[in-house]
Amino acid sequence: MYSNSGIKVLISRTSLRLLQYFATVLCKLLKAGHSIFAHSRSFRPPRLLPLYFKDLLSDYRQKKPLKQYVLPLLSIPKFKNQKGIALIITLLALVLITAMVVEFSYAVYTGTNDLYNWRDSQRLSIMARSGVNVSARFLSEMLGRYSYSYPGSIDLPVENPFEDFDGTILVRIEDETSKFNINSIVPENQIVNESDETIPYNSFKRLLRVLSLDERIADRVADWIDADKESRISGSENGAKNSALHSVDELLLINGINRKDYDKLLQYITVYGDRNAPQININGAEAPVLMSLSDAITEELAKRVIDYREVTPFETTDQIFKVAGFETTIGQSLMAKITVEGKNFYIKSVAVSDGVKRIIETVLNTSYNKIEYWKEY
Repeated sequence: MYSNSGIKVLISRTSLRLLQYFATVLCKLLKAGHSIFAHSRSFRPPRLLPLYFKDLLSDYRQKKPLKQYVLPLLSIPKFKNQKGIALIITLLALVLITAMVVEFSYAVYTGTNDLYNWRDSQRLSIMARSGVNVSARFLSEMLGRYSYSYPGSIDLPVENPFEDFDGTILVRIEDETSKFNINSIVPENQIVNESDETIPYNSFKRLLRVLSLDERIADRVADWIDADKESRISGSENGAKNSALHSVDELLLINGINRKDYDKLLQYITVYGDRNAPQININGAEAPVLMSLSDAITEELAKRVIDYREVTPFETTDQIFKVAGFETTIGQSLMAKITVEGKNFYIKSVAVSDGVKRIIETVLNTSYNKIEYWKEY
């Protein structure tokens, strides 16, 4: 990440200049034969010297002028016996110089270290952005070539992608259209007919059942989104946002939803897509999401869909009828709920080099070439 030898050379050169400066001052003081502190025989170094050097070092750190410590020295009268005081002055000066050099060296070291970390961080940020750009181009070419998108997620690790970059870029792409859009449980017209088993509200309840979670979470989320102040269950309107979620992280702000519930739901839900007519991409949806589409879809039927697309990705929604168990009623009931092409894609690009990491998370809307979400850290 940085060269220790370079820092040592910088410190040694600066320290040498500092030593030369104080050595010059010290020689002048010794040559003049002046005493620093003693005006009488009552002089007690242990009490006075620490205060003197403490103030001197404090002013030095704050880059204040040091003349007030040096000039008074020249006006103090000489003593007949200068041998002892000369030795004391020499030792104390060496202690002071050592303290200053150590303080200065440490400041240079930490400052240089921060500078190199900032430089590497900026460089990794550019590498991570390149991962996002490559992913966006990959998606654009894939969607331009095919009428469908498959699979639901892709991992693209790249080691040493550039000659002057010794590191790794890890890119993960996830199809948000293959997840359940929780904003859809309350459409923009605010009408939620709970008796209709085909609406997204009841689909979300089915997803909660499949994941062995409390079905009342659906009511809590609905009260968080809907514009009214009427509580479906006690306390669900307390602090409610009363508008659509901008991020799945908002679930942690809803009363009655804890971290365990959130972690269990996270990989199956999204906040992106059409809120009024949501569709699930069957080329990427996991089994719990497929099962949420209808009470008639069992775990076995969901597995058949996954096995089918692994051999032959769905190019049209009509192909669902070719999956055993979906030939008639079940398949027909899904036509308005499914798609074979993703519209929103989550991209996570991680650039790593010498223990330093830079991460970018973004969501791209390929229908409008729009960035829906961006986070860099």
